[in-house]
Amino acid sequence: MKYAVVLYDGMADYPVPALGGKTPMELADKPVFDRLGSKGRVGMVRTVADGLKPGSDVANLSVLGYDPSVCYTGRSPLEAVSIGVKMKDTDVSLRCNLVTLSDDEPYEKKTMVDYSAGDISTAEAAEIIKSVQEKFGNEEFTFYSGVSYRHCLIVNNGTTELGSMTPPHDISGRVIGEYLSSSPNAEKLIAMMKESYDFLMRHPVNQKRIAQGKRPANSIWLWGEGRKPMLESFEEKRGLKGSIISAVDLLKGIGICAGMNTPEVEGATGYIDTNFEGKAAAAVEEWKSGRDFVYLHFEAPDECGHRDEPENKVKSIELIDQKVLPVLLDYLDGCGEDYKMMILPDHPTPIVTKTHARDPVPFMIYHKNGEKDSGISTVNEKTAQSTGDFIDFGPDLMTQFLSD
Repeated sequence: MKYAVVLYDGMADYPVPALGGKTPMELADKPVFDRLGSKGRVGMVRTVADGLKPGSDVANLSVLGYDPSVCYTGRSPLEAVSIGVKMKDTDVSLRCNLVTLSDDEPYEKKTMVDYSAGDISTAEAAEIIKSVQEKFGNEEFTFYSGVSYRHCLIVNNGTTELGSMTPPHDISGRVIGEYLSSSPNAEKLIAMMKESYDFLMRHPVNQKRIAQGKRPANSIWLWGEGRKPMLESFEEKRGLKGSIISAVDLLKGIGICAGMNTPEVEGATGYIDTNFEGKAAAAVEEWKSGRDFVYLHFEAPDECGHRDEPENKVKSIELIDQKVLPVLLDYLDGCGEDYKMMILPDHPTPIVTKTHARDPVPFMIYHKNGEKDSGISTVNEKTAQSTGDFIDFGPDLMTQFLSD
């Protein structure tokens, strides 16, 4: 038996005025997804339990069958693992975004213009993080370069009691002052963020970006604190050799911590310009190499939600249907084995709020040798809810997917 999970990060949504009051899932032309849904199981699942924040970390752990209330230690440590950081038990890791803030003064009155610094390239970001390390790095603080705007700070003998360290994608277009932690434990971190503005505005990479009409990465933004993660091996837990294919360090980190394979895909960006075909081909290669279970993650719908890009969010759903699902199904239909495929988002990222929501999300499970009439012809938030099939505890979804 082969297993495929295709995770459309942030795909679920609320009605979007710019889309005529429809959600991206309702409007998207996705014939392959809908065909599978018409012959499979469709319902809703709660991936974010009460008391937990609706992040991709918590939600993807839940979809993978891990109980975040037991195993979750913070977002950044999972990303740190992915970029090769060897954390000590006494270390605390924080995500270090490169962001674009407005040029208002003082720092507290600046606006979060862009949480991704204009999709800064990994090469440009590496130069900036190198300079940040040279300026701020010491025995207590060490900065590590990641991908695009996503980087890491390790605090030696640090604390996770930092007050509210707000994710920058949650405050797009807002004045940042009220979102800066006032905790005494975060004082040094906030001071670094403030000092980084003047330092980075003068950085050669940013001077060149400004001259080219691009947004500068004019501040670091620290959040997502946590300690060294501990996850049970997916193979020991489920008896399956698994792989995670993703462009983002968070998902790769989850895979590494769970003992799964995490192949690199050239041109995988985490946005709508990602290498869809390359990721699909990588999934096929994982199966061919003896893997039983492939978790194929696409960040693009989530990014489009954060950026208030409804048309691109629709397009991202359609591109996965056109460029990914046919490749997976072509291999699975010809591999000589039975197979199951599950398609779902991890959480909603509504266009109207531009941030994550904790609402339950639609899921679809297709079993090649167990086809059945689901009673619906298209999969979206409304049709999934109409089936009455509801899983209240997110990790149960994986158990049911693997055992049904």
